[in-house]
Amino acid sequence: MGIVNLMPDCPGVYRYLDAEGTIIYVGKAKNLKRRVSSYFTKEHESRRTANLVRQIYDLKYIVVNTETDALNLENRMIKAHQPKYNVLLKDGKTYPWICVRNEAFPRVYLTRTLVKDGSHYFGPYTNLTVAKVLIELFEQIYHVRTCSLNLQQTMIDKGYKVCLKYHIKKCLGPCIGAVSREAYQDGIEEIKQILRGHTADLCQRLYDMMMQAAAEMRFEEAQRLKERYERIEGYRVRSNIVPSTISDVDVFAYDEEDNSAIVSFFHIVQGAIIQSYTIEYRKQIDEPREDVLALGIEELLERFRQRTEDVDALSDAAPTGGKERELIVPFEPAMVPAGYTTFIPQRGDKRKLLELAEKNCRQYRIDQLKKADKLNPEQRQVRLLTEIQRQLGLPKLPMRIESFDNSNISGSDPVASCVVFTNGKSDKQQYRKFNIQTVDGPDDYASMHEVVMRRYRRVIDEMLPLPDLILADGGVGQMNVIKQALTDLEGQYLQRSLSGEISADKMHEIHEKLQIAVGGLVKDGHHRTRQMLFGDPPLAVDVKTGSNLFHLLERIQDEVHRFAITFHRQKRSKSQIHSALDDVPGIGPKSKQALLQAFKSVKRMLEASAEEIAAVVGPAKAAQLQQYFGVSHETQSKP
Repeated sequence: MGIVNLMPDCPGVYRYLDAEGTIIYVGKAKNLKRRVSSYFTKEHESRRTANLVRQIYDLKYIVVNTETDALNLENRMIKAHQPKYNVLLKDGKTYPWICVRNEAFPRVYLTRTLVKDGSHYFGPYTNLTVAKVLIELFEQIYHVRTCSLNLQQTMIDKGYKVCLKYHIKKCLGPCIGAVSREAYQDGIEEIKQILRGHTADLCQRLYDMMMQAAAEMRFEEAQRLKERYERIEGYRVRSNIVPSTISDVDVFAYDEEDNSAIVSFFHIVQGAIIQSYTIEYRKQIDEPREDVLALGIEELLERFRQRTEDVDALSDAAPTGGKERELIVPFEPAMVPAGYTTFIPQRGDKRKLLELAEKNCRQYRIDQLKKADKLNPEQRQVRLLTEIQRQLGLPKLPMRIESFDNSNISGSDPVASCVVFTNGKSDKQQYRKFNIQTVDGPDDYASMHEVVMRRYRRVIDEMLPLPDLILADGGVGQMNVIKQALTDLEGQYLQRSLSGEISADKMHEIHEKLQIAVGGLVKDGHHRTRQMLFGDPPLAVDVKTGSNLFHLLERIQDEVHRFAITFHRQKRSKSQIHSALDDVPGIGPKSKQALLQAFKSVKRMLEASAEEIAAVVGPAKAAQLQQYFGVSHETQSKP
């Protein structure tokens, strides 16, 4: 702590080194002494942060003039040294840009690679559809070329064969000199204006030119200007998500979950989003969200300055002339770059902009999870089980979930079922069916009590795997019955332990095994999953309808209900087709089938003569039938 006490109370950057002299963490601070001392004067709940502090062998620091200098220096040092405990940037480098090629007759196309050759790049576009719509718009309005021909004047003079696009008026034909370089460049400049978001000024200029051409009776030219004006105006109206009075602002949104932080960026010009980007950080220690947001702001602003070669576009993204540029943020970042001021909107159009940026943060996380699920389907199941563990406060992942349901009609043919989900997936080989043995009438609670005790008595006796979570297909009543059944089962084993039948160690093991978490799945009036209950007393668990976790619980409830209903139908159907012949000793399925085919019913068979029955199944089985039913067929012989 000696070196900490000697540190200055001013902005700077500090570096933590391990015993081998390797930089393991780089941080910035408004006040170096206060920030660094906080690592050593309090206990850290985060295990990663505690590990970092234990590995610190030495520290070094650099004093700077301003907070902005500290932010810039930290950013560069993290990139240079890649410290173990700093946030790791997960870059979205695959987003496309729109390139206006540095050529005599420039092409305009989508690319994911930035080349420093004097071309102008606009973007990146997180929404590929928007970028494609823009490219299509430019081809329709300006008829820019799409070929890769060398259009130096010497090559044009040698002569090219025009393509189909020229004949159908989709290209101006620069390859054959059908358009001058100056006229072509006029269209390119308008394209750049659109990509920069300055569509309002462009539309006004086109409108004035159109009206002047009409006044001078140059009607064909006026019509062409009108078509161009209407299409650009239509795009401008669609792209403006807030009033065009909101201009030249940057919006930063923040979303955090576990050790992942996402920062989303919008660049607004005249009410339109002309640039957007989203980056993700993996937090290695429990860093404050204010620090991560500050890092994201600096990273994104620097990235757009470096990657965008268009000097004019850069001027839109950086403050000039001493005027501070506004940053719309959800909360105050740890530091703000020089020349910028922050604003936290509470309502109005700027608040809507911030909410839209926050929505993009959440969507980015969903997209990343979907990509991960495709690469590793098991990861999705583990994530759902982790969510259940977190929501219910379980001591371990519910890798095995069992659910019960009863089925009967007014107490007839009562049955129950148990379905098993292993690692979030149905394990149909582990499903079990139960005929209710000790309950008379339609008593669902008593039936559930019987089934649960039978199920887990056998599981314990045969040393089979026990569930981490039991879900009742019902509400509080069913949950309480399952808990009571587990308690009563433990009581039975306790009696056996007291009588010396099982050892005290074995009884302790059984007690531990029967401490199973119990939840309930409640349905609405339309027999659809409505909510999950858990706890003592049972309370509703906050599970968002439509989420992946909700669908998993819904699938468990639907599956246990389906399995119980199917079993009940099978049993009821079997009882309905039961015949008196099924109970006759020595009369098997083939004999039964032959008798029913011959006589159509048991009643007609009993009215038949002994000779007629013997002709179907033989004398021995005919005598057996006579003995079982107590009927003398001789007296019923026909004359």
